Amino acid sequence: MENDRYDVVIVGSGAAGGFAAKELTEQGLTVLVLDAGRQVGAADASALKRGAGARGVQLRARMLATALGQPLQARVAFFNAAMKRFLVKDWLHPYRTPKDAPFLWVRGRQVGGRLHVFGRVLFRWSDHEFKGPAGPWPISYGDLAPWYEKVERFLGLHGNVDGVETAPDGVMATPASFTGHELVFKRAAERRWPDRKVISWRFAPPDRDALPAALVAALESGRMTLQPDAIATQILTDPVTGRATGVSYVDRRTGRRRQVLGAAVMVCASPIESVRLLLNSRSARHPDGIGNSAGLLGRYFMDQPASLVFGALPPLAAQGGGQDLPTHPLYGATGGMIIPRYADLDGAAGDDIRGGYSFQGSAGRDPALGPDDSADAVFMGYGEMLPYRDNAISLDPQRRDRWGVPLPVIRCALHDNERRMLVKQIAEVVEMIEVAGGSVNAWVSPLGLEERGAGLYPKLNPLARWIVRKMMPKSMVMGAAIHESGGARMGADPATSVLNRFNQAWDAPNLFVTDASAFPSGGSMGTTLTVMALTTRACAHLAGELKAGRL
Repeated sequence: MENDRYDVVIVGSGAAGGFAAKELTEQGLTVLVLDAGRQVGAADASALKRGAGARGVQLRARMLATALGQPLQARVAFFNAAMKRFLVKDWLHPYRTPKDAPFLWVRGRQVGGRLHVFGRVLFRWSDHEFKGPAGPWPISYGDLAPWYEKVERFLGLHGNVDGVETAPDGVMATPASFTGHELVFKRAAERRWPDRKVISWRFAPPDRDALPAALVAALESGRMTLQPDAIATQILTDPVTGRATGVSYVDRRTGRRRQVLGAAVMVCASPIESVRLLLNSRSARHPDGIGNSAGLLGRYFMDQPASLVFGALPPLAAQGGGQDLPTHPLYGATGGMIIPRYADLDGAAGDDIRGGYSFQGSAGRDPALGPDDSADAVFMGYGEMLPYRDNAISLDPQRRDRWGVPLPVIRCALHDNERRMLVKQIAEVVEMIEVAGGSVNAWVSPLGLEERGAGLYPKLNPLARWIVRKMMPKSMVMGAAIHESGGARMGADPATSVLNRFNQAWDAPNLFVTDASAFPSGGSMGTTLTVMALTTRACAHLAGELKAGRL
């Protein structure tokens, strides 16, 4: 493999890397995919089947995972026992954060990355993100729309045509529905606030194989070589031109260092790892890391400030509706509600808050959460963090991991705008639950935990509730949304960005970065579908340039 030269070397095999491999092999190119983690197989599929459907706080599973080396990963909001095999051992993968700005870095090191544990809810972004106050991007919704459609058709999403401007309609294969309690909530909220729309999840069905579907398609092409256990340490560059020539990596099992060559390199390792790799790729032509000539690499890192609200709705005489979407391999029966952003649509929220927020929730789907004879109503809010220069990923100058790569130092701190946003975000979803006839028991966010009424997890015994109260605020620090972005932002000017509108590095045009590190703004909806579409678009451009001899 070391003596072979590929058309493209891809680092990472998750949402970005998988679709990069699929698109490039469809274009007839040969690709090598490097992944830092292990291969997945039948044992992983079996573990998922055994653990599917586990709900509630999962306190025993969290405590066991903590004792066995996953004290940070066990804080994931919807953690369960089956999930732990897809998350890292924290002691093997340290990182640093400022004491006053904790960040929960949720990581999976196996082929497919975090696609094995993500919620599979996929929404398009709109021009309120691409042209909003937190941006702007060098592209518009119109530039990405055909690529969204290509991804949606491949995945076969479940969902509806909703006609909501801030959640553009996609191509859905199968409709989705509400539970009776969700219909009550929807009707009450939309009647009271006509600008707030309550719509069903858009959901990707589970993969048929242990490997994500895009990787399967790339493998079946015969043009992809997949190399697991390959920890990328540096992007190799030509000392004269500064262009990327390949990737240096360490074999995780043997410790042997290897180099692989390609006409182009795509970095798809997720925001923190991608920025870390680029910063560590220093050379005479790139003394501060490749892509860092403007001093912006690692800057403007973001995550979506998240809140989790626990409530209950009164029982219904007849439930009605609510056929679940296909069973999630980790979370069991799925389905629920999305309230797309409705605030600050034109950069003027009517108060001193900039940026929007959305909610994802469900009602009547998890009896473990509500008091007796009531239906749970659980909502997670996602806020749009503004890009700040001081929120950044950097390298520890002294500490390295066991493979010789400097540890990442992650700063993702709330500013006053985000603190005010969280207060408003929580107050508005509490108000919506109450207008629907329900009550709110607790909420938790980076601002802390508050309880009222029945309180948090009222069915737990007193000791378990005490432990959960201590644990939950640590679960909802920044990073809890698992929607991190930024650090290698796209733009129209090399003086203010790392990448151009096709995700090419200004400093090395045959180097592409297509995961969420490329995002100039963080949005208020999930990032995964946009990552997939952005990657597919960049790959079409890469293939055209390569075939035309311009790379």
